[in-house]
Amino acid sequence: MWTHVEPVHAITYFHPRARAATEAIGLRGYWRGYFAGRAAPLGAVDAAPVTAVFFTFAPPMVGRALPAVWQLAAPGEALRARLTGAVQALAELTYELPEAHLAEAAELLEVAAVGADTAGRVLGAANAALPRGDYPLARLWQAATTLREHRGDGHVAALVAAGLDPVETLAFRVALDRPEEHLLGRGWTGDEWAQARARLVDRGWLTDDGAPTEAGRAGLRAVEDATDRAAARPWLALGPDGTERLRELLVPVARACHTVIPPDSPIGLPALAS
Repeated sequence: MWTHVEPVHAITYFHPRARAATEAIGLRGYWRGYFAGRAAPLGAVDAAPVTAVFFTFAPPMVGRALPAVWQLAAPGEALRARLTGAVQALAELTYELPEAHLAEAAELLEVAAVGADTAGRVLGAANAALPRGDYPLARLWQAATTLREHRGDGHVAALVAAGLDPVETLAFRVALDRPEEHLLGRGWTGDEWAQARARLVDRGWLTDDGAPTEAGRAGLRAVEDATDRAAARPWLALGPDGTERLRELLVPVARACHTVIPPDSPIGLPALAS
């Protein structure tokens, strides 16, 4: 289900209409819009809590955006802009789908989002507390965003439990399957990358020449399995029949959203199954 829900949320990072909506309120530059839009459910927070919950960004990078962005746009403005941009993007991408199709998908996705357990999940809880949208596309995107951040919170918890820090996490993904340049833009210095790789060698996750070991691969699989288990409750709440129906409804929506998400994006979305 992640592969069907994540693309719906992710258009807020890649669609030109989403970028235009944040720039229209004064948030010029990609990272101002990113940090303001994603952090806005938390209120006018400083950098420290955002660094913690976003996890993979270096503190100085977050500090360059927060709290300064709130002088350009208050959190409420940022929330309206991100929803406006997402709805406009989805309207462009799904215009051929009947409204009844989108309304049913939104209803089922909301049932799953309401079934999410938000205890200990800061971003999931903050998004779940936002007002329900007035129209199917707004409801669809907001529910997808709640579920996406709910899963992300659980993923961060699994990484912490595995003893991985943010730059170690990125360094291992680069060693495993991701071009380095796709993850370098998160503010970590060359020395911090090198030190993270050295720590991964010491714990047996990388060989001396930087290749993933079987222990490292198994460790990552354990993290992903823990993430999946922690993300299961919304789909248990929806039930197998409701989940399968939602999956069917989301297939054309997710495929349309995939067209604007670069295949080499840091999200690492796999191709969508039928």
